[in-house]
Formats: sequence, C-alpha cells, structure tokens
Amino acid sequence: MEQNQEHLGAVHRKPRWSMNNVSPTILVVEDDAAIRRGIVDALSFEGYATLEAGRGEQGLAMALGTGCDLVLLDLVLPERDGLDILKEVRSARPTLPVIILTARGAEEDRVAGLRLGADDYVVKPFSVKELLARVQAVLRRSPERPLDVANLEFPGGELDLERRTLQLADGSQRELSERETELVRYLASNANRVISREELLSHVWRIDPRGINTRTVDMHVARLREKFGDAAEELIRTVRGKGYVFSNSTEHEPSK
Repeated sequence: MEQNQEHLGAVHRKPRWSMNNVSPTILVVEDDAAIRRGIVDALSFEGYATLEAGRGEQGLAMALGTGCDLVLLDLVLPERDGLDILKEVRSARPTLPVIILTARGAEEDRVAGLRLGADDYVVKPFSVKELLARVQAVLRRSPERPLDVANLEFPGGELDLERRTLQLADGSQRELSERETELVRYLASNANRVISREELLSHVWRIDPRGINTRTVDMHVARLREKFGDAAEELIRTVRGKGYVFSNSTEHEPSK
C-alpha cells in the first residue's frame, strides 16, 4: 500500500454515509499494523464503521461473530492462512463479501482466491482510491445488504419510522427515541435472521463490541416490547444464547 498522505486517507472527506442510516461495517484483517491502520483510517474518513484484526484466529472469529458487512482479508496471517479463513467464512456466511488484500499477485494465487469465493482480489501495493472504489462496488452488489425500512405494519398497529411514532389498534399513540427507532429499523431490515447483541452494538450503536459487557441492548429491546404491547412477544423474539430475531409475520415497506 502506498504510504503517502493521500493514500493513508489523511485528507478529511465528508462521510458518504449519514448517521441516520446504518453505516456498513468493514472488518480489516491484516497483520501489518501500519497498513491496517492506513486502511482503517481511509475507511473511517469515508464514513464506514470499521473493525480490525491482526491475527488469523481473531479475524475469523470477528468475521463470523460481529455481523460485519464486508471483510478485507490478507492472505498471509499469523495462526491461520487467509484462504483457510475464506473457506470457513464461505461455509458459515456464504453471502458475506470478502475482498482479498495480498502481495501474492501470481495468476494461480488469484485463481485460488476467486475459486474459493472471494468477491475481489487486490494486489499490494494499491492506492486507497482503488480500494475504496472496489469496496463500494462489492457492497452495491452484495445480497446481504438489507433494505431500509420506512413503515412497519404488524398485528395490532403500525409504526412510522420516519416520524418515530407507533400507532396501536386501540387508538393510542407512542413515540420512539432515536436509538429505539434505529434498533427496530435494523431488526426489521434483517427480518427472520438471528441478530447477535454484538452485531447490534456494531451496527446500531456503532461501537466496537469486543470486550464490552453491557446490558444496553437488552434494555432497549425491553423498552421496545413495552411500547409494542401485546404484539411484542411474537414481533421481537429472543433466541437464547444467540440474540434476537424479528418475526416474519411482519410486513414492511422499503423506503424509496
């Protein structure tokens, strides 16, 4: 990676992703600390949420456990080879986008990575402009990116996420906080999939969940259930030891 100010992302840019929407989270798995920091800085200046790992086992655990939206994966790593990590990620999360970053530019290495399911293959040294363009292209065509949700109809009422108002069938109306709105938006956008607390901390609270022991997610879910009333039990279900799942009985309208 070219080590000048432009390529390290030192020029501040207006973020592409509004805080009112869920920022894609990109996991950077790279053992070279200087390169990793340059990539993370560049992504952060573009408005992406970032996670990082410097060792193979750590990178694999985060790819499978944090709900990241894309992985930038070096091939030569301590503990685990990048291609082995790619195999496991493809098995557990088949649609998670992975871009390989490596100094291995030989044709057989490229072919091996692409055959194992990599979405793209970037050879070092590379410019940040090129990397960001590839990240944006891969995210655009990723099937895992959820649709945004504007309104929710559910048994017993309707939720307007733009106005943050909940209208119940008995005529009562309740308001949601901004955080509650983002939480239910993310859950509904990923309906019928179990969402871990770590993923919610990463995508809704936009913080690195590593090493954090907090009940804030559970507390916010409890408050949401209170506001949804009788429908809450079926609408937001707890999956013991794993997280939460938004019921498939809910119909939602994508925002335009």
